[in-house]
Amino acid sequence: MLQSDSDVLTDPKSSSPDTKKRRARIRSNGAAEPQKLQEIQQFPKWARLPIHRVEAAGAPAGFAFAAGAGLALLDQILRSCANGSSVGEKGGGGGDEPVFAGALRQRLALRAAAACAALLRLREDDGALRDAEHLAGFDAAPTPGARLHRLWRLFATRQGQNNARLDAAFMRTAADCLELPPHIDCEALTALLQEESTRENPVGSAARVSAASLQSMSDAPQIDAEIFAVWLADLVLARRLGWAAPLPLLATTIMHPSMRTATGRRPRPSDPDWSVCVARATARAAQEAYALAAELSRRSAMLSSVAPKLRAKKAARVVDLLLADDCVSPARAAKAAGLSDRASRRLFDRLIELGAVRELSGRANFRLYGL
Repeated sequence: MLQSDSDVLTDPKSSSPDTKKRRARIRSNGAAEPQKLQEIQQFPKWARLPIHRVEAAGAPAGFAFAAGAGLALLDQILRSCANGSSVGEKGGGGGDEPVFAGALRQRLALRAAAACAALLRLREDDGALRDAEHLAGFDAAPTPGARLHRLWRLFATRQGQNNARLDAAFMRTAADCLELPPHIDCEALTALLQEESTRENPVGSAARVSAASLQSMSDAPQIDAEIFAVWLADLVLARRLGWAAPLPLLATTIMHPSMRTATGRRPRPSDPDWSVCVARATARAAQEAYALAAELSRRSAMLSSVAPKLRAKKAARVVDLLLADDCVSPARAAKAAGLSDRASRRLFDRLIELGAVRELSGRANFRLYGL
């Protein structure tokens, strides 16, 4: 099996009948028809977050406008695929998510986890969080940072379930990632989200849900409860916008030093101006997510363009993994695609050579690859 894979990889000019048949079979097992990606234009200046402090006159209106404009532009990207109408049917117009939506969602999850880890004064940075998620053994106990990362990666499991199965069990799964007390009323939190998902102002709903949920978790550790409240805010925002699955947005920016108030405090859901802070942080998060989406769109287009050149058996499955996640290890790719470890490593070497993926760990061993 290993020899057979290597023959195809290292003998590109072979034209024997068996090789031709095999290449034809590989192509037939290959990637589906590539999605036609629309070019994402530069984020317009008129939609950028104004440079105002929260306390400045007129700042709330400016933040609200920027948040709405940023979310609308991000919404266009999330409905930019014209292959179907499932999202549009739920959300009120547009198509399916682009092929890189999974990578976008999980890379934002990494950013959110890193921001929350810093708030909790954990030692894990981006690289450590990636290693804990993608390289740890199945029987290894997750570190606090790994549980935090899984909290945000849970959003990807909501794909196609925007208006279904928002239940207490899902809430409890998320709360367990933060080791919140078992007596937290997840039924009440679910009812709160469902009620706020019907309100007209999505950003306002996100602010109200986070503030109200924090009050209901008064006996939980304060910072853990704040992180959970922000997680709930992103969840209700996505439901209100009709997205196929939530994007981690608010946590990526609300704890940034630039979001601090005039007194130097970071915003908290219990603050009286919390709704203004949420609008400001959402505007910045949408702008940054838009830029990340543009970058991933270019990289996914490059990956899709070189996919037909890949001769490794079942390479299309590896391409799908790369488009769906922040990063992929060769071992995971080998297991998912039914490749040998050697063939998997050669495939990633080939993708690097073609400029289709990047090596993200910076190590010689235990490497991780992604867009």
